[in-house]
Amino acid sequence: MFSNYLIGLREGLEASLVVCILIAYLVKTDRRDALKPIWAGIGVAIALAFGFGCALEFGSQELTFQAQEALGGSLSVLAVGLVTWMVFWMRRTARHLKSELHGRLDAALAMGTGALVATAFLAVGREGLETALFVWASVHAASDGTPRPLLGVALGLLTAVLLGWLFYRGALRINLAKFFTWTGGMLVVVAAGVLAYGFHDLQEADFLPGLTDKAFDISGTIPPDSWYGTLLKGILNFQPDPTTLQVAVWLLYLIPTLALFLAPTRTTTPTPVRDKV
Repeated sequence: MFSNYLIGLREGLEASLVVCILIAYLVKTDRRDALKPIWAGIGVAIALAFGFGCALEFGSQELTFQAQEALGGSLSVLAVGLVTWMVFWMRRTARHLKSELHGRLDAALAMGTGALVATAFLAVGREGLETALFVWASVHAASDGTPRPLLGVALGLLTAVLLGWLFYRGALRINLAKFFTWTGGMLVVVAAGVLAYGFHDLQEADFLPGLTDKAFDISGTIPPDSWYGTLLKGILNFQPDPTTLQVAVWLLYLIPTLALFLAPTRTTTPTPVRDKV
């Protein structure tokens, strides 16, 4: 549940910050007439992300078992790729996100209503589609027959909306660069578990070999239905009897990705920005 909460919080906060920056800029520049097109674009983006998530969930139920596993594994790999790109991109651009969005908004204001709708849609829609895909893959990987994974995502999104509102009202300040670095690092750990589970799905679909080649089996020590087994699965997508391929993929992704992500970056502006949107 925690891993899904983290996904909802991290992805939702990115979208919330984008919305807050757009709205705050229009209010501060006395362009409230442009708020309706912005909200329209945001609404369309949210509807698209929700529809995409529903299509993934209900569309996959009509497939055969092998097709479901092949789809789930392929989308898990895709989701991890997108999320990995996203956490590196946000770490690099968090300091300049506000000025970048302001520039896009100025150009859209000069072009008219349609451009405003498109700007808001593109700014929020990318986050929404990435969130829907990664949430679906993570919930699919962490599914334990209960609504807890979805509840975790919902609580994370609600927390993100609350934090976004507090940012907008000026009641909360936080070093966004550090926040996205630490949550991004934790998200890389979650993504490693999703990636390993995705490869297991591809093995079950007979796309990859080695389904019966277990790296180890500690089900007797950590039963999957125990409270601590459930906790480990919910946080790390832990599996007590992974295949050798799963363990190899987990290590080959996690170690270099986390090392690169946490490595110090060169910057010409060492002073951290405490955003007040």
